[in-house]
Amino acid sequence: MTEFGGQVIVVTGASEGIGRAFCLALAPQGVKFALAARNEERLQSLKEEVVALGSEALILPTDVTDERACKQLIEQTVAAWGRIDVLVNNAGGTMWTIFEEITDLSLFERLMRLNYLSCVYTTYHALPYLKASKGRIMAMSSVAGLTGVPTRTGYAAAKHAMFGFFDSLRIELAPHGVSVTMVAPGFVLSEIHRRALGSDGRAIGKSPMKADKIMTAEACAALMVEALSRRQRLLLPSARGRLARWLKLIAPARMDALAAKAIREKK
Repeated sequence: MTEFGGQVIVVTGASEGIGRAFCLALAPQGVKFALAARNEERLQSLKEEVVALGSEALILPTDVTDERACKQLIEQTVAAWGRIDVLVNNAGGTMWTIFEEITDLSLFERLMRLNYLSCVYTTYHALPYLKASKGRIMAMSSVAGLTGVPTRTGYAAAKHAMFGFFDSLRIELAPHGVSVTMVAPGFVLSEIHRRALGSDGRAIGKSPMKADKIMTAEACAALMVEALSRRQRLLLPSARGRLARWLKLIAPARMDALAAKAIREKK
């Protein structure tokens, strides 16, 4: 029996990128997935892949910015599987524009709902079941949740909020045996960059990143599985992310310069 064999794992943002790669990395262990995202077609194809690898899966199309939809996601999971062992809050989105050029300020609310409030909604409704199973919570933040990043004001704000929420929740849940693992990648090759919001609040449609210079979703997912297994407090998948964490404390001006350089070079 593998560590996660037979466990019920809810994954938001499962249809693409890191979420999809994470499910595929964990699927050989024979788990029961509740796969959540908006794209039902992509969820269906993911279900076929994880089933072929030895797992079971429910497809639960969900808009995680809607609290009622998140409640339904958890209820449907429990109705089908009877429990929840792991909640992976992976859904998210970003932006690519400097603040003064923004013409649609609603993108700040949209990013806060997608990146932060969705985690509050799913975690709140899953919490009784996670306490019963002494389960695990994993939340996908970013290096931008630990430091400032130009062109990412709204995204960084939402990812900082995630750290405040989950670091506080970790302390509350420690007596109940529920662990909280924060993941803070740097740039990862995924759909998130192509869907980044521009100054007008619309998706830019094409990734500005240098794909051959950044971490793959599969590499990030492999590290996530390991961190989840160890109930690790914080996963910083990249060396640059680990450097950023400490530079922020001991040389903040240097960290600002490195963040600006990373955006200029798009890698």
